[in-house]
Amino acid sequence: MNMSSGTTTSSKRTIDATAQEPLTAFCPRYHQAIELVGRRWTGAILRVLLTGRHRFTEIVDAIPGVSDRLIAERLRELEAAHVVKRRVITGPPVRVDYELTLQGQELQSAIVAVALWAEKWLPLQEATRA
Repeated sequence: MNMSSGTTTSSKRTIDATAQEPLTAFCPRYHQAIELVGRRWTGAILRVLLTGRHRFTEIVDAIPGVSDRLIAERLRELEAAHVVKRRVITGPPVRVDYELTLQGQELQSAIVAVALWAEKWLPLQEATRA
């Protein structure tokens, strides 16, 4: 869609200058990616893991208002999608930590772009100020 004139030209537009396929109204891969990273609390988990490897408790402590069970579920989903790697360190005590795979690290520019957009356009909610 041409933003200045309001006319549709999606058959000619591409995502970037190097993209070979036109930007269409629906793309199954894009949809799959958005469904994965757009699930509730997944973005927060990814943002924590962008700072490096973390133990489960560190992830829980970094994200207020989410249950341990939900974080564990999201981490399993991200691991199944090869975005997060789970590492077991034999003990005693046995420890488990999580880190982004190369595939997960490549989400950094998208996450930073969303974070910058949010800082610019979304008001800070009262509950998060406290």
